[in-house]
Amino acid sequence: MKMSAAEFISFSASAMMLTALGIDIMLPAFAELRQHLSLRPDSTAPSQIISFFFMGQIVQIVFGILSDRYGRLAILRIGFPLYIVGGVAATFAPNLMLMLAARFFAGMGASAVFMTTIAGVRDRFVGNQMARTMSLIFTIFLFTPVLAPFLGMAILSVASWQMVFLAPPIFAVLVFLWSLRLEESLPADKRVSLGWTSVSLSVWKVIGNKTFLRYTTVTTLLFTALSAYVGSSEHIVGTIYGRPELFAWIFAGIGLLMSLCSLLNSRLSTKYGAKLSVKGLLIAYSIIGTFLLSWTLAFGDPPGIAIFFGCVALMLAINLAVEPNSSALALEPMGAVAGMASSIYGTLFFSFGASMGSVISLLLVDGVFPLVISFFSIGIVSLVLALTDRTKY
Repeated sequence: MKMSAAEFISFSASAMMLTALGIDIMLPAFAELRQHLSLRPDSTAPSQIISFFFMGQIVQIVFGILSDRYGRLAILRIGFPLYIVGGVAATFAPNLMLMLAARFFAGMGASAVFMTTIAGVRDRFVGNQMARTMSLIFTIFLFTPVLAPFLGMAILSVASWQMVFLAPPIFAVLVFLWSLRLEESLPADKRVSLGWTSVSLSVWKVIGNKTFLRYTTVTTLLFTALSAYVGSSEHIVGTIYGRPELFAWIFAGIGLLMSLCSLLNSRLSTKYGAKLSVKGLLIAYSIIGTFLLSWTLAFGDPPGIAIFFGCVALMLAINLAVEPNSSALALEPMGAVAGMASSIYGTLFFSFGASMGSVISLLLVDGVFPLVISFFSIGIVSLVLALTDRTKY
């Protein structure tokens, strides 16, 4: 039986949730992981576990080419085993280097699932309708950061960090079984060949489109700040501010605000359109980033815990409201090469954003100023890109 619209949105959110669950549930286990790996209590090395997972998304471009040729379902069903095997391997890795390699492998699987999910939405919807659908998907998916830290802590209370790491691959098995109900969204007559010429033309059609590059850059910059915060959040709360008991509550609170803001965006994109919504949201983001930077310069680093996390919560919420709109605007002109476009889009914002975010995370040793200046700079540059868009469609 064909999936209803509600079931498709629920499935898509669950599939995309694998990326978030593969990160957020593990954060409370980092302290125990440091002990297991014989790292210093204040070591920022665990942030690499997040970064390598994100950097595994670089293979999205390969999966994009294959999905435009063989359809979305074939690639989706390759992604699940990669994610599951990588997750299990990371759990039982004997050292950090092998764990990072396994996490990269799991990230590859997540990239296949993430890319085909977005491409499947693009196959079914366009423009503002796509932005609204993506916002609904993100609203469901964003409850993961709200619940995952508490789930991780609950598992830690009765088991070891290994059981926390095993939770995402177990959930992936359930979603994989659910995916067997999904129908192919790319008809055979709309698929492209794998010849060098056709692939090259598809790539150049994507990267030669100024609108695609503009909004992919916006998403990449915003994701840099997001990944830097997520990778270092446990260190910021527990070490820099010395309040480890607040970590799960702060992380969950920010996740809840992000989810609510994403739901609000589904209304904004319907009423005002994706482009106008992006501009308004980025203006708000830049104002908050400017305020946080000014406060930090005036009163010292780190700023008060309430000021810092209040501003960060608002900016991250806006971040997740911008992303569905920017993805819709980036993919709007892509049409038949949506798979290729989705893969390049995901590769750039996940891999480059995670790499830059990892650098920022490593700088967060005794204070949060590197993150504060990053939020400010990213907001200003993204706002300029959005305001200078003169495309009409």
